[in-house]
Amino acid sequence: MQITLSDDRRTEFLRELGSLFADDFDEPLSEFRANAVLDLFLKTLGPAVYNQAVQDVRAHLQVRLDDLEGEVYADG
Repeated sequence: MQITLSDDRRTEFLRELGSLFADDFDEPLSEFRANAVLDLFLKTLGPAVYNQAVQDVRAHLQVRLDDLEGEVYADG
């Protein structure tokens, strides 16, 4: 699975990553390295985060569907 970001989100994440390295590690992060780190995150963490989000939505919807039966069930 290929996880991609919009150009705006990618730019914002790269800016945040650069700030993190500069502020917390006193280490400049080149654009090339920041892109490499982001690509690694997307490749390794992206699918796991995506799958967890899908499971969370599924569980939430299942609760709603279970509720729906009680709300609209008609005795007949």
